[in-house]
Amino acid sequence: MGIFSRIADIFKSNVNDALDKAEDPEKMLKQMVLEMEESVNKATLAVANSIANEKGLERKLEKARKDSTEWEQKAMQALQANREDLAKAALEKKSIADRNVADLHPIYEQAKATSTKLRQQLDQLKSKLDEARSRQSTLIARSQAAKAQKQISQSFSGVGSDAFTKFDKFEGKIEKLEAEATAFEQLAGENTSLDDEFKKLSSSSSVDGDLLALKAKMGMLPEANDPTK
Repeated sequence: MGIFSRIADIFKSNVNDALDKAEDPEKMLKQMVLEMEESVNKATLAVANSIANEKGLERKLEKARKDSTEWEQKAMQALQANREDLAKAALEKKSIADRNVADLHPIYEQAKATSTKLRQQLDQLKSKLDEARSRQSTLIARSQAAKAQKQISQSFSGVGSDAFTKFDKFEGKIEKLEAEATAFEQLAGENTSLDDEFKKLSSSSSVDGDLLALKAKMGMLPEANDPTK
């Protein structure tokens, strides 16, 4: 019965607590299933031994009953032959066989009840093992999902977010440099436009002077009024 107590402990264990304490829940689940399989195999062997013991007692009981019947027939045969001495000897053998029947019967009934109970327990354990095997993949998937959710939650709560913070700061620095570059570009553009305007004025004054000189050379300018005339 110790084997079945061991298996019952495994099936009744708190799986959630085991997963909380385990560094690798997936490995823990697989190990638990392996332990269940090993225990069920041992229980199967124990049940087989119990059944074998039951069958052995059954054979002995049937032999004792058969011996009792045979010795009784021999005693009757001896009486028919007027051999009371042989009849008494046969009845003594029959008495021994009857005692064997009386002794073996309760032992056999107990062994039979034990085998029946062990078979029922083994069937239940096999059913639970099948259930554990089918749930194993589901629990592993839940464990993986829980790990991922925990990592995401830690990131949102600030745990492990240093890289994100540094990234944001670096992006801010780049944006600042870009703004400064744009400002300097605009200032440089304004200075260039102002210089161009002054250059245009200088160029225009030079051209006007050249035009007046050419007109004077050609006598096209009006004569200046002489105040003495």
